Amino acid sequence: MLHSPRTNNNTFLRIWLAFLNGRVMVALLLAMQQGAGLIWHVPTHPDTLAAALGYLALTLAVRIVSRTVPSPQPGVQWLPTIGVDIVIFSFLQFMGSDTLSFTPLFALPVLMAGMLGSLMTALGTTSLITIVMLAAALFADQKNQGDPVQRYIQAALTGVGFFIVTYLAHQLSVKLRSEHAIAQRSRMAAQTQEDVSALVMQHLAEGVLVMDHQSQVRLVNPSARLLMGDAIAGTMPFDLRPLVNWSPLLDLVRLTFVSGTQQSADIDIVHPGHSPMGLRARTWLTTHQHFRSTSVAADAAAEPLCVVFLQDLREMEARLRTEKLAAMGRMSAAVAHEIRNPLAAIIQANALLDEDLSDPMQRRLSQMVKQNAERLTRITEEVLDIARVRHQIDNVPASAIELDATVSLIVGDWQAHDVQRRHALLSLSTSGMQVNFDIDHLRRVLVNLMDNALRYMGPHPDSMTIHTGTTPDGLAYVEVWSDGAPLEQSVEQHLFEPFFSSENRSSGLGLYISRELCSRHGASIRYERRPQTLHRGEIEGNAFIVTFRKSLQLPGTPSLFDTIMV
Repeated sequence: MLHSPRTNNNTFLRIWLAFLNGRVMVALLLAMQQGAGLIWHVPTHPDTLAAALGYLALTLAVRIVSRTVPSPQPGVQWLPTIGVDIVIFSFLQFMGSDTLSFTPLFALPVLMAGMLGSLMTALGTTSLITIVMLAAALFADQKNQGDPVQRYIQAALTGVGFFIVTYLAHQLSVKLRSEHAIAQRSRMAAQTQEDVSALVMQHLAEGVLVMDHQSQVRLVNPSARLLMGDAIAGTMPFDLRPLVNWSPLLDLVRLTFVSGTQQSADIDIVHPGHSPMGLRARTWLTTHQHFRSTSVAADAAAEPLCVVFLQDLREMEARLRTEKLAAMGRMSAAVAHEIRNPLAAIIQANALLDEDLSDPMQRRLSQMVKQNAERLTRITEEVLDIARVRHQIDNVPASAIELDATVSLIVGDWQAHDVQRRHALLSLSTSGMQVNFDIDHLRRVLVNLMDNALRYMGPHPDSMTIHTGTTPDGLAYVEVWSDGAPLEQSVEQHLFEPFFSSENRSSGLGLYISRELCSRHGASIRYERRPQTLHRGEIEGNAFIVTFRKSLQLPGTPSLFDTIMV
């Protein structure tokens, strides 16, 4: 059976099924009426009984089989319903007696065509029924049954009434379709807005909580779960009142409901055994209507909700610090370039002066000038080295190196400069595996990591270990581990930031340059606090892991490294 997409919706499907059920009821009543005539010995034509039973069978079959609304345009799709109704009712009308009229039954196909068909279908159906009634009046006139004028007038008036009913039913149908289309668009817009809101909340860096006036958390996004940790547990809604350490947030939410205006405050969340966690909280109400706590009987859907945005003050400060460091880096590179030549002149002049000095105090002062000038030179070179390394990366083609052989060579050269102090255990487990990295750049990264480990490791021969291996994903890595003390959390958060150092005599560029070199070669570097099983037992220590990528294509996304140029 043909159907139209615009009428295949729940509303019109229910109307369609209601008409089909009505046809079954009419067919059942007709069959019962004809059967009662047989029981009570009322004269009944066998053809009318057969027509009633056949009509009942057809209506039941259509009701069982039909699953969609027919197309509203005129066509064969209406034959099993409107067509059968007109034929059966016309036959009963012609075969009926003068005292029994089946004209009211024609209202069923008229209403069906008016509600579910097009205007052409509805008017055509009504016209055909009017012609049938006029023909029935003519047929009765030929049989000399009753007053013919009255019969014609009755058929004409009934036809006019059917036309009026058809037009009104069709107008109601058009209005219903229009309302349904508007509702459908509204539902689609609401669904789209809901999907977009959910997507934004899921990926928003800020924590988002939706709370009601009873301090129940209705909705929480992943960022808020991360900030709140174990505080958010179980299914929503979640009562936040039992958590005493979150009372500053609850006080801010209550103030928002009472005042009806947005609020913003920096709050401290105290966890037992931990330092306070600073959060910046901003609150908004979903409606501007003032909420009264006494209106408990109000509709829950109309209650305003409080949307809370949470930001970790530590992350905000770190982001601001990174921006400042980027500006400082650009300025420092320019300053380093300008002071390099005067600094070289100072070193040269001090060396010439030192040749003519004989007084121990003066020579000691000259030595202090030399040491501090060399330190300044070292810092200047490290700052300028950022620009040099950037230039080298742009001009060094990608090359594959054998990881184990290269690491062994670099570690051997590094130890040869100070055999007494530079001791480390070397373990190589990636025999024959090649990685995409420039050998000089890998040397710079590993030497920097080993120098840092040497500075903080213990006195044991196995206080530093260097080994290569592969991850479960098949990626090669090299790890530099030492048994130094754990890093403070404030230091760990900024390990790879430029110009950040926990020591006064360090420029804070070593790990930053190492990270940028790894990034430019498609590798990554990270820090972990992990145990190592040694001959003296399981020892906790600091590990820096460089993981190499399989791809030979270097990433080209600009970073902070690209901005520090001379």
